[in-house]
Amino acid sequence: MKQETNQNTIQVRKTTMTLILCLYAVLAVGTGTLAYRNYRTQQTYGELSQLAAAVEANYYTEVDTDAAMDGAKKGYVAGLDDPYSQYMTEEEYAAYQTNEAGQMIGIGVTVTWNEEGFLQVESVTENSPAEEAGILAGDRIIAINGEDVADLGYAQAVSNVRGEENTTVTLTILRNGENLDIEVARKSMDVVSAQGQMLDGQIGYIRISSFKENTPEQFQTVLDKLLADGAVSLVFDVRDNGGGLVTSLEQILDPLLPEGKIAIATYRDGSTKTLVESDAEECNLPMVVLVNENTASAAELFTASLHDFGKATIVGTTTFGKGIMQITRQLPDGGALTLTTATYQTTKGECYHGVGITPDEVVEPSDTAVDYDNPNAEADPQLARALKILGH
Repeated sequence: MKQETNQNTIQVRKTTMTLILCLYAVLAVGTGTLAYRNYRTQQTYGELSQLAAAVEANYYTEVDTDAAMDGAKKGYVAGLDDPYSQYMTEEEYAAYQTNEAGQMIGIGVTVTWNEEGFLQVESVTENSPAEEAGILAGDRIIAINGEDVADLGYAQAVSNVRGEENTTVTLTILRNGENLDIEVARKSMDVVSAQGQMLDGQIGYIRISSFKENTPEQFQTVLDKLLADGAVSLVFDVRDNGGGLVTSLEQILDPLLPEGKIAIATYRDGSTKTLVESDAEECNLPMVVLVNENTASAAELFTASLHDFGKATIVGTTTFGKGIMQITRQLPDGGALTLTTATYQTTKGECYHGVGITPDEVVEPSDTAVDYDNPNAEADPQLARALKILGH
């Protein structure tokens, strides 16, 4: 019995020693990692301090240190090589907040980013400064105030177009092989991002151009009217919709989908978070979603959600393929950081980032630009196919 007790004591001591060694190892790794991070941080700030000192001492004229620091912050984030992450100054952040609220200061165009390095004008708002200046859908913005769009990147280029109210911006437009310099005024405008009408056969058509803070209210107003007027099916048009706020997307999907978790975000450590949930209220009308290569981000999640939960058929061409999420946080300096933090997908599907969503029925568009204000099946083969699927 005594020998057995001694053996047990020895075993306990071995186990305790092993646990202590493991704890020391974990602490050593953690301490080493923290020390390395601190070293890298000090090295980075040291290098920046040395650079700033050299500029202060040798630049040929007085240095605007605030502007230089803003440039440094922008450059640091640009070094991530992520077109969706950016640092915004206090003024740029104020403009961003205005835009997300649906009260845009700008010129009145919807643009998409082309891999060739320019902004493609997809639509021009009626009675906007852009329309008054003669900008047309299909124009390619290749420079802004003399700066190449390809060098600026998507986020900075869009920010430079928007600017401040009651100022002007000079856009270099590529149209029919010719470069045109067009000066456009900037002003504050209400953004109408959801509108609709009843088509033949009592088919409700709802166009969603983006997901702003005021989009859910606009969407619900249109949906309620169409249902009250006797709509028997619905077409949701998110072609050329570059996305927007997930919170707005959730409110729009809620009356369309069954109760439960709809979409999740996955972070770099593997953890997940529910992004979109729906209550028990559910619209059970037949639905079609129209998409194209410029349908991106939240618009893709809208499409995937309706499709993956068996609510809608997708018609059009393969979507853009942006399945990553950004958060925007204000910084102590008054500016803000927009940073890509996670991938996302529906709870019934897979992440489509870099791949896009392939429609159930691939239908190429016509050669003429779509007139979203006046949907016409005769001129729009994608819409025509949607109506046929819905029995008209």
